[in-house]
Amino acid sequence: MAVASSTTMKKTAMVLRRRTQAPKRYSDTIFGDEDDLDFEDVSCQRCGSGDFGSKLLLCDKCDKGYHIFCLRPILVSIPKGAWFCPSCSNIKKPQLFPLVQTKIVDFFRIRRLLESTERLSQSNIKKRKRASGLAMPKKKRKLLAFNPTEDPQRRLEQMASLATALEASGTEYSNELTYRPGMAPRSANSAALEKGGMQVLPKEDIESLNLCKRMMEEGECPPLMVVFDPVEGFTVQADRYIKDLTIITEYVGDVDYLNNREHDDGDSMMTLLHASNPSKSLVICPDKRGNIARFVNGINNFSPDGKKKQNVKCARYDVNGECRVLLIANRDIRKGEKLYYDYNGYEHEYPTEHFV
Repeated sequence: MAVASSTTMKKTAMVLRRRTQAPKRYSDTIFGDEDDLDFEDVSCQRCGSGDFGSKLLLCDKCDKGYHIFCLRPILVSIPKGAWFCPSCSNIKKPQLFPLVQTKIVDFFRIRRLLESTERLSQSNIKKRKRASGLAMPKKKRKLLAFNPTEDPQRRLEQMASLATALEASGTEYSNELTYRPGMAPRSANSAALEKGGMQVLPKEDIESLNLCKRMMEEGECPPLMVVFDPVEGFTVQADRYIKDLTIITEYVGDVDYLNNREHDDGDSMMTLLHASNPSKSLVICPDKRGNIARFVNGINNFSPDGKKKQNVKCARYDVNGECRVLLIANRDIRKGEKLYYDYNGYEHEYPTEHFV
């Protein structure tokens, strides 16, 4: 799992949010208060310490202990069910998705064959050039649609890298919010319920977002590569220069009520709706269906060095009355640079002090 993670803002300003409340500690939910536990006989195989007992995992095969933040990749929460240490699980580098055009077209349900995307790229670039020629006063900076890589073969490699990560994590590809039986219905996603109100995405920015969606449907993906890092797990890096205020992607997945997920051990939940009535608050759960957003790293927002790495911001918008979450470049991003954003918003409830 890729791990890594705004400042307090006025309610009328852009609200940055990443996760919902941190999952309850395993020791709290199963055994009670951590102070009542005896961890004297358990120590971490990596650091040798028996401190932070609620963060120690015991292998279900060899009974050896590991701090979740000493593991590589680190874990952000105690997993439910059986867990096996690196020695017992024999985790290997994920199998690469085949670099075959027909398989990639089927996997991402692309509407047009990739041979035709060169013409589409030229058409889209012309549209974006016309849009970028408009005056952009500092008071109203517009969001930009991403510029896909011109080389069709490189785009195949980018999509194959995402397919590799999705298959390894058991996730079905989806580029839209999904509403499943037994979870929150689409009618529950109402931006009018947002506590304190939600910023409305301007018409020009909606057009940029829709352009990104159309390009994805036609096989033109954001210029990103998903790579497997032995320390951080799956990470996302820029495969070409990305300009400040470029839409990286939308955060998508199954939409559910927060109340249904308070004891969920999923490590990628995203706040969608922070309602005045807590029972109506919504989260996005990308563990079953999702896109590249779930593999973008988070920063360690407890350290100055961690904060410096942030090059993407997470923002929630009212888009035609519905809540949507966008990941947007908050500065120019160089080719080869890893993407990082803050898992927390103004609530700072998600623990990131052990993030890489």
